[in-house]
Amino acid sequence: MDPVAADPIGKSVSAPSDGSDLRQGALLVFGAALAWSFGGAIARGLVVADPWTIIAWRSFFAAVFLLGFMLWRDGPAGTVRLFRTMGLPGVGVALCFATASISFVVALGYTTVANILLMQAGVPLIAALLGVVFLREAVDRVTWAAILAVIGGIAVMVSDSFAASVSFIGDGLALLIAVVFAAATVITRRYSSVRMTPAVCLGVMIGTVVGVILSSGLIVSATDFGLLFLFGAFNLGLGMAMFATGARLIPSALAALISTMEPVLGPVWVWLIHAEVPAPRTLMGGGVVFLALIAHILWQWRLNRRTALPIPS
Repeated sequence: MDPVAADPIGKSVSAPSDGSDLRQGALLVFGAALAWSFGGAIARGLVVADPWTIIAWRSFFAAVFLLGFMLWRDGPAGTVRLFRTMGLPGVGVALCFATASISFVVALGYTTVANILLMQAGVPLIAALLGVVFLREAVDRVTWAAILAVIGGIAVMVSDSFAASVSFIGDGLALLIAVVFAAATVITRRYSSVRMTPAVCLGVMIGTVVGVILSSGLIVSATDFGLLFLFGAFNLGLGMAMFATGARLIPSALAALISTMEPVLGPVWVWLIHAEVPAPRTLMGGGVVFLALIAHILWQWRLNRRTALPIPS
């Protein structure tokens, strides 16, 4: 999931006047959510047991893909300029993304894919809460209600840890992923000049180095090698490239709404392919988080459309 998938306070841009751009942007963002949704299913198919080996290869393939994408899109000089101009905010986003991508792989060894993805659905509203604390941003009552609903939903999901149904470590890492993604969203909103593609590319480069250092060995089977390529280049790299391209063409509220297809579809693929059935509390808490997010985004989108309507003379 991308850190700039949504602005929870509703600072979305107006829709482009070109309908073809709007359709293209929506399709690209949907393609990104679809690619991201296969992450858990791909990971569950891996035989290699060492999570750091998985992190090293996944991050490496994602870094190669994203670097190639920037070279193709911006050229060598433009790619260097993107890295040089992202500054400390870009490094901060990169560290957040590195933490999230590493935690995702490690968490898969302790908890279900549904727990991880459904907690991520609350990222925009967690970002709103962080914005209040660190940026002193004003939050309306509807957003506060949605934040409280998300906190309640996450509490229900995490309560499975205390009932020994799932690991506290796994749920803790899943919550960490949501928090660092939300932090990246706040950084991006505070420093609007931060470009996501080079920041994410730096993040997966960091993940590659960390994975290589902590890995017990990088030799994997041919099957695992192919799955790791898909895990990095397709699931992470292609998804990020499509989102970074498409999100610029549509309002942020619409991008956030389409991106919710990731937590919806992700557990479905794992259930169909690997028969991993989410726990009842996961479904209950995740449903609360998902409904709160959808309701808030639809309300915000309607509000933005209303304010954008011309005043009758």
